[in-house]
Amino acid sequence: MCVNVEVIIPFYNDAIIGEYWRVLQRPKFGFPPLRVSRLIDDIMRDGIPAEAKPASAIPLSDEDDRQFYDVAKATCAFLVTGNARHFPCESFVVSLAGFLLMHQQVAM
Repeated sequence: MCVNVEVIIPFYNDAIIGEYWRVLQRPKFGFPPLRVSRLIDDIMRDGIPAEAKPASAIPLSDEDDRQFYDVAKATCAFLVTGNARHFPCESFVVSLAGFLLMHQQVAM
């Protein structure tokens, strides 16, 4: 397997893009709409479309998180989240700080 440690490529599907739109437009974050639009455009331009069919039967506390879990599991990718407690304890579910630390160690 070849890995370019300087590039992080997101996996996405329509459900993930929709969830990003809903969450990032919440007033509590205060992101300008143009910035949200550009981020979504960047994800869709630089990312890899991925589907996880059928949906998993793993119980989750927030069903809106299922698409993230299922796509990460189907693609053998990390699920980088600020809400690890919303997901089962799995080695691919990591915090942003944990992911950046792993990424930094691999890059050395």
